[in-house]
Amino acid sequence: MAKVPIWDLPDVPKGELPPHLELQRTRVLCNSDAPTHTENIQYSGAYASMGVDNSVRLGQFQNNFKVEVIRVTEDDMEFDMIGIDAALANAFRRILIAELPTMAIEKVLIANNTSVIQDEVLAHRLGLIPIKVDPRLFDYMSENDVPHEKNTIVFKLHVRCERGGPRLTVKSDELIWLPNGSEFPLEAANLTSNSTSKPKTYTSFRCSQDSLPEFSENPIGLKYPDITIAKLGPGQEIELEAHAVKGMGKTHAKWSPVATAWYRMLPEVVLLQDVEGEKAEELKNKCPKPCNVFDIEDVGNGNKRAVVARPRACTLCRECIRGEGWDKYVALRRVKDHFIFTIESTGALPPEVLFTEAVKILEEKCERVITELS
Repeated sequence: MAKVPIWDLPDVPKGELPPHLELQRTRVLCNSDAPTHTENIQYSGAYASMGVDNSVRLGQFQNNFKVEVIRVTEDDMEFDMIGIDAALANAFRRILIAELPTMAIEKVLIANNTSVIQDEVLAHRLGLIPIKVDPRLFDYMSENDVPHEKNTIVFKLHVRCERGGPRLTVKSDELIWLPNGSEFPLEAANLTSNSTSKPKTYTSFRCSQDSLPEFSENPIGLKYPDITIAKLGPGQEIELEAHAVKGMGKTHAKWSPVATAWYRMLPEVVLLQDVEGEKAEELKNKCPKPCNVFDIEDVGNGNKRAVVARPRACTLCRECIRGEGWDKYVALRRVKDHFIFTIESTGALPPEVLFTEAVKILEEKCERVITELS
């Protein structure tokens, strides 16, 4: 008997995969025990025997790739990245966390600290306070650079709890911006330097930062004024200067511009057959709140039917397919090339600007690779 090519079959058009293989290629199937078909099939000849070319084409990528913004606020952003591979989505996440620069406190010059918090713990707490300033306006500071108005931000903290008074809570709003640079004497700054090389000299800047056009109308400050720095008892005092410089999250987490950046594949909830009556109510109750993926609709004559109302809210807890026979009614999947991306900014830059800057960095990386290859 002669073999008939698969594309000659009436139900499989030429150049297309059978439905079950197309489902495995584009979806992660979430069964009650574990997900299956989680790998991405990147090999161009994976379906060559069926006459299907699985290679990646630039034109096809350009036609399929989309970014749909779902929600944007001052501090966070949710958007969909459609038609992209998980490796690229993860590249954006890693760039956002580790390679976008911000300003953070790096040097703390302590003149007096009689609180119960050790100097190094106090310096660490100060470093984690988000500074609301555009890092693109500043230069990186190397070991041989002298602090000036374009690479350093200076804050001053001087609080004292009077004897006989109540305990004092020191908040981040006590950190005062010094636009003219350090006010400490040179000798004090040199003595507190723990470097074995030539000590840095923290002097006044050549010009005041508040006179620069980028800061005159938008003064440098802290994102959150109510962060607790320390608590002082009667007679205790803290006097210090904090110097913020430009850095990246891969050096230290305090320079990371995002509280978190994460993504998940788009959930897909499919009803394989009609779920009506009491079974519809049972299915709705199986989905825990506040997801409420399923809802009930009236189909007339007092009959009720379950529908998938909010598939995007599904967390794939798989409660709806647990139990005898429920996997015949409901199928849970994830779309392999559709990612729900969430960015939570710490406040230095808006989340939409962070994503734009991440795209620029990825573009620079690609250009560098092309240059090296050529």
